[in-house]
Amino acid sequence: MIILPDFKRICCVIFLFIAISAGRLAAQGRSSDFKRAGLIKNAMERNVLHAPNVFKWLVNGKKFWYLQRTQKGNEFTLVDVATGKRGAAFDQQKLALSLSKETGKKTDPYELPFQDIDFQKNDQIIAFTIDDTIWQFDLGSYQLINKSTVSTSGISETSSPVISPDGKWEAFIRNYNVYIKSISGADTIQLSADGSAAEYYSRDLKWSPDSKKLADYKIKPVKTRQVYLIESSPKDQLQPKLHSRSYAKPGDSLPVNTPCLFHVEEKKQVPVTGVPIDMAYNLSAIKWQQDSRAFTFEYNKRGFQLFQVLQADAASGQLKPLITETSPTFIASQKRYCYDVSDGQEMIWASERDGWNHLYLYDRKTGKVKNQITKGDWVVRKVVSVNIKDRTIVFEGSGREAGQNPYLIHYYRINFDGSKLQLLTPENADHTAFFSNDGSCFVDTYSRMDLPPVAVLRNAADGTVMMPLEKADITGLLSTGWKMPEVFHAKGRDGVTDIWGTIIRPVNFDPQKKYPVIEYIYAGPHNSFVPSKFIGETQSGDYRSKTALHELAELGFIVVQMDGMGTSNRSKAFHDVCWKNLKDAGFPDRIRWIKAAAKQYPYMDISRMGIYGNSAGGQNSVAALLFHPEFYKVAVSSSGCHDNRMDKIGWNESWMGYPVGPQYEASSNVTHAKQLQGKLLLILGEMDTNVPPESTLQLVDKLIEADKDFDFLMIPGMGHSLGGDYGEHKRRDFFVKNLMGITPPVW
Repeated sequence: MIILPDFKRICCVIFLFIAISAGRLAAQGRSSDFKRAGLIKNAMERNVLHAPNVFKWLVNGKKFWYLQRTQKGNEFTLVDVATGKRGAAFDQQKLALSLSKETGKKTDPYELPFQDIDFQKNDQIIAFTIDDTIWQFDLGSYQLINKSTVSTSGISETSSPVISPDGKWEAFIRNYNVYIKSISGADTIQLSADGSAAEYYSRDLKWSPDSKKLADYKIKPVKTRQVYLIESSPKDQLQPKLHSRSYAKPGDSLPVNTPCLFHVEEKKQVPVTGVPIDMAYNLSAIKWQQDSRAFTFEYNKRGFQLFQVLQADAASGQLKPLITETSPTFIASQKRYCYDVSDGQEMIWASERDGWNHLYLYDRKTGKVKNQITKGDWVVRKVVSVNIKDRTIVFEGSGREAGQNPYLIHYYRINFDGSKLQLLTPENADHTAFFSNDGSCFVDTYSRMDLPPVAVLRNAADGTVMMPLEKADITGLLSTGWKMPEVFHAKGRDGVTDIWGTIIRPVNFDPQKKYPVIEYIYAGPHNSFVPSKFIGETQSGDYRSKTALHELAELGFIVVQMDGMGTSNRSKAFHDVCWKNLKDAGFPDRIRWIKAAAKQYPYMDISRMGIYGNSAGGQNSVAALLFHPEFYKVAVSSSGCHDNRMDKIGWNESWMGYPVGPQYEASSNVTHAKQLQGKLLLILGEMDTNVPPESTLQLVDKLIEADKDFDFLMIPGMGHSLGGDYGEHKRRDFFVKNLMGITPPVW
């Protein structure tokens, strides 16, 4: 039997991994543990086979392709839905040979230097990008047809005229004002005369479908706050560089946008009045109704407690609210959804007004709710599609299926009137769907942290499986001794609500030993963060690779992660805990969860409790030592937002409120720096463009002022991150030294 070279390498990695793991070493945090931690990433990435997670439909909507890891390497597979045929998307051997000739570099057919392809010209050509070059190959001859450089020119500073739908007019901005010009004539007509550098008209002009009216925003700008970065060690010169950029922070002034209406035939501006639009955080893009009777836009009042869909009558300019949403706490902007039905005769709207995120059907004329579409103690996560003809909606939801982890996503279909709710993905797992262009079928890939991935093709009408596609093979991974994460839940602070998370154990786990515990934390209210998919695929804001927590566990730790109250994707009450109170970070729930786990598993030594996080998680990890030092003993914080007044305006005003008040100081790590107990390592990239570095440096200043013992690492040239490889090494050493009492091995 011929063993492929790549498979030999995998076998060698597995053999070495097992050899290092053998013997159940009596010590922890030793050189052998560090070596094993270094190998597990490769073992995990190489030994999960037949587990594709991205599927792309071809333009004709009858075929799709996916990329998966097999024993050979990376293989592209093409599926023809009509015939049920599944096979190689193209001859990878031939393409590799041709690519080797063109580049002068040997190309491995199963480690091709690209992971995305585009079928073109009736699927006879594939295009892909390598570095900054786009390649096109003929699938008949496997000869290069064309290659070109990816454009990096960006957007032009001067905008082109906006042509009216009937093709007779063009609209443009000149000297800050609105002008129109007849395509067939030479006359230029000025529609506004009050524009200036201090208050100008937007270039995003919107014609009505009948070409008789024009809508726009007039913008009153403000002086934007500038933040600065010093690049100490640039690669292209000896001397440091000073960088600056615009960066609004909580409490800063914002531009004022005013909607405007112009009648083209009368060559006049019509005032838009009737509803006050004061203190807007933002206004959405203007959208005309197809019959040109009105235009709409969405108004988000600063403070995130009032949100409206407003309609301006095209004849009179009179504004009226179509939908008004209010909240005594906040309206989560990432959950907003608005969809016009039949040119605005009805509207589908998302709201948490009954305590859970659900869909409502509005009557556009009356502005009243016709019926609630979805309801129950569960949440709509995302609307996938709306079928106006059938009056049905396909959406993602979570928390509805009894006995399951409430974060697992399922797909559903429902009628506009709320009837015939149908579950399309019944398996107890986290599902991701890739729908065909016509919506008739979809690829469903599903898994859990403790369930390897499965991929099938389903009928979108009822969810029946049309074709099995792939089932993950983790035999090689299990042969290394790797332990599958445990999904664990326990009651939160109220003794009623379940808090869900995961427990990760090292390969050489021995229940007779005692293990220090490390929590990875990210408590940003904009999402939930404990991965639901197999091997912890990253989620928004998570800042972690899918293997990093397992690598840390190999040093001799139990690593845990959970979503406490104050994070998203549960009930409104669950989410509201963060309101004007980011220092809470769900700690009362997290501590109860960890104690419950330790009670069930006595080998978890929570007297040696560590925590780390990045960005908002960096803020949280420091807060653990400031506000809960009786529980958390060691923390590593990277790129932290340690005072919410120092960070970006939208994210922080969403949860901490506007105007800026004493609640900001109450949640500030900087203000409470003198309370520090335990061991702390701060990691900071000097070129962080997400959270300004001064947020961490002001904390450093107050810790020094309070004569506190702590460690600080600033990495030249690094941006918003956990610290890169160097920072990762320092973090691991810090935990080994301070939670195990062991001097880490020499690097």
